[in-house]
Amino acid sequence: MCGRYVSTRSPAELARHFNAAEWHAPQAPAPSWNVAPTDEVWAVLERAPREEDGEEPGAVRRELRPLRWGLVPSWAKDAKIGARLINARVETVHEKPAFRRAFARHRCLLPADGFYEWQRTKAEGTGRAYKQPYFVRPEDGGIMALAGLYEYWRDPAVARDDDPAAWLTTCAVITTDATDAAGRVHPRMPLALTPDHYAGWLDPRRQDPGELRRLLSPPADGRLAVRPVSTAVNDVHNNGPELLAKPAA
Repeated sequence: MCGRYVSTRSPAELARHFNAAEWHAPQAPAPSWNVAPTDEVWAVLERAPREEDGEEPGAVRRELRPLRWGLVPSWAKDAKIGARLINARVETVHEKPAFRRAFARHRCLLPADGFYEWQRTKAEGTGRAYKQPYFVRPEDGGIMALAGLYEYWRDPAVARDDDPAAWLTTCAVITTDATDAAGRVHPRMPLALTPDHYAGWLDPRRQDPGELRRLLSPPADGRLAVRPVSTAVNDVHNNGPELLAKPAA
C-alpha cells in the first residue's frame, strides 16, 4: 500500500535527475511533505511523436509534468473512481481492467523523497490504540523513482475536445512486497525503479507484458531506512517539514 508520500524537490532538480527535456507546469505542484490521493504530483513520462505536430518520426520526448494521483481509466463514466485506484499491485497490474491499458501504453515515474506507512500500536500508560506513522526513504537520501501508470480521461460534460477542462490526466503507484526495513512496518510498499530501468519502463514503444514485468523486479536489497515520525502526518491537512520530526516522547 502507498497512501501518502513526500515530494519536495524542485522541477528543475527533477528535470536534471531524470533527463527530462522539458517540463510543463502552468500551476506547478508545491513541495509537499504529505502528498495524498487526488493531489497533483510530479510525473516523468515519455511521449511518442505526433505527426500532426510536425515531429520527427521515431523521436520520443521525455517530459516532467503534473498529474492527479488516483487513476481514472479511459472508459470510466465518472472521475470519482480515481480516489479508489491510487495503487496497482505488481502481481496483477498487467491484467486488471482498470490498469492493463495504461500498463501497455502509459507508464511513468513518480519522484519521491520517501513514503509513509503506519503501524497500529498502544500508548504507554493509557493503553490507547493509535496509528504510528513511519517515514521510509533511501538510506543515501536520494530521489526515489516510483513505478507508475497514467491515463487520459475525457469528461463527457465538456463539449469541446480543445477545451483544457475536457481532459483529466491521472496516475497510480505500482506496489510490491515490502523489503528491508519497510517490511517491518507494512507488508506492501511502492515499487521504486533503479536508473538502469528508467528508459525501458518509460519507452512507449515497449508493449510486451513479459518484458515490462521483468523491469519491475525490485532489487534484492532495498537499501531503505525507516523511522517513526510525528502523528500530525495522519491528518492530510497538515503539511511541512515538521511532519518528519521524531514523535514526542
